[in-house]
Amino acid sequence: MNMTALPTSIPDYLEHLRRSLAGADPAMIQDALYDAEEYLRSEMAENPGKSEAEVIAAVASSYGAPDEVADIYRDTEVKVQEALRPPRPQVRADIHKTSWLRSVFGVFSDPYTYGALFYMLLSLATGIFYFTWTVTGVSLSFGLMALIIGVPLLLLFIGATRILSLVEGRIVETMLGERMPRRTVYHDRDLPILDRIKDMLVDPRTWSTFLYFLLMLPIGIVYFTIAVTGMTTALALIASPLADWFGDFNGYHVWIGDVMLSDSGSAFWLWPIVVLAGVVLLVLTLHLVRAIGRVHGRIAKHLLVKLD
Repeated sequence: MNMTALPTSIPDYLEHLRRSLAGADPAMIQDALYDAEEYLRSEMAENPGKSEAEVIAAVASSYGAPDEVADIYRDTEVKVQEALRPPRPQVRADIHKTSWLRSVFGVFSDPYTYGALFYMLLSLATGIFYFTWTVTGVSLSFGLMALIIGVPLLLLFIGATRILSLVEGRIVETMLGERMPRRTVYHDRDLPILDRIKDMLVDPRTWSTFLYFLLMLPIGIVYFTIAVTGMTTALALIASPLADWFGDFNGYHVWIGDVMLSDSGSAFWLWPIVVLAGVVLLVLTLHLVRAIGRVHGRIAKHLLVKLD
């Protein structure tokens, strides 16, 4: 190890680590910077008589130089993501003809499909909460700006919103599978308090988080409507023969072009058609749900995570 190449201060160490992680997942970079800062500052607290350069040189053999730490994080990230990824089904060489069936019906065995479905159902409640939180916080903060309490209230609101965005990120990662930060964003603690406040206010991620929270209300309404309408309609079609069998269904009305075929009694001959329509609708709904989950995960990352 070339000790002379080591940074001589914590901000320099973190900046070197950031450069070494260039091109990696932004969420992973945020976690790496937070962990490195916490470790180095804890070492500084335990060695009050040493300078930052001496502490960094001392811990380089255990924690590692920035380049070494970056390599460790890259390797660990690959292993963790591989472990979290759902196992792929075994594919035999003699059944490639049925690959299209797996691509169509494999949505039933994908855990992220059900995670996205639950997220879409939950998004109505979270969207209402996020929208109310943002509108109330912004209104109170700027409304009281003329008073001395307005500024600290705004800063407190922004800090709490960032913590809330971290919680939303954990929900997104768990349900949608998109890698999100597990640590708060890194801030240079050596800067004066006014400079840190200025950095927080000019950080685009602060305002993109507000935008995300505001958009979650209309998005949540759309998600909830798609999930409930699609799933209930599909399941109702699939279960309708049972309702007809037990006498709780008043017959079928099927349109073929401009002609309506109806039967006020038990239309047994229509059962397969209705069930097949329900299955097709269920498959299409789950594919749509999974696609929405993937797109939303990327949107959440772009709005909640600082992209370098």
